[in-house]
Amino acid sequence: MSGHILAVCKAAVKGTRKVDVGEALLVEDMGVEGDAHFGFAHRQVSLLNAEEVDKMREKIPDLVAGDFAENLLVEGFDLSLLKLGDRFGVGAALLEVTQIGKECHKSCAIRESAGDCIMPRLGVFCKVVGGGLVKKGDAVGAVGL
Repeated sequence: MSGHILAVCKAAVKGTRKVDVGEALLVEDMGVEGDAHFGFAHRQVSLLNAEEVDKMREKIPDLVAGDFAENLLVEGFDLSLLKLGDRFGVGAALLEVTQIGKECHKSCAIRESAGDCIMPRLGVFCKVVGGGLVKKGDAVGAVGL
């Protein structure tokens, strides 16, 4: 199972949409350098499948990478097959799955406009077990699945 990164996103403030910055450094045990969730316990890096975001575009055509507050938007790597504890490579970094889904905050703009938000069901959260640079186009691949 392999795919690639379509977007690398971060935001300076929690609870806001992230912006595609093209590349970022993932720091071991900390997360995405420069992101508001840097050092945030077990949810250091958030990921979504681009294919799921594409489905949401049927309801909200102007969605862009980062609108669901995901750090990495990936294509061709089915995140739904991952389980807690699975490890996989992204660019030069190594991630470990720590949480699948999350509770959506009350003022979620996406949920209000589309009637649904995919992050609570389909978001995958990881800790960085091996740091490194990640950028658009980098491979996303299974390690020991």
